[in-house]
Amino acid sequence: MERLTAQEEEIMLYIWKLGPCFIRDILSEMSEPRPPYTSVASVVRNLERKKYVSPKKYGTITEFSPLIKEADYKRTFMSNVVRDYFTGSYKEMVTFFVKDRKLSKSDLQDLMNLIENEE
Repeated sequence: MERLTAQEEEIMLYIWKLGPCFIRDILSEMSEPRPPYTSVASVVRNLERKKYVSPKKYGTITEFSPLIKEADYKRTFMSNVVRDYFTGSYKEMVTFFVKDRKLSKSDLQDLMNLIENEE
């Protein structure tokens, strides 16, 4: 799975949210100031080239559907982050966030409850 740029990821989040959609649908979801239609269309063409979306023509307009599930992308992306920044250790990643005060005791307790309920 090819890595997405920040712009591609932003547009892909809208496509995952909307499902099959047109460029104008993506633009209507974006907050002001919206980028030009041509800029969004260019990013979507890149997503098509990278096999993240598939086009379906209706005359002169094109509908785009996601080819990759959001959960699959997140799983791959997070695995890469853990591998590249935390030597492949999820424990190291959680430790980093605890030491950086990004996770509270309550958050950690919620994680422990989740782990205990998964077993």
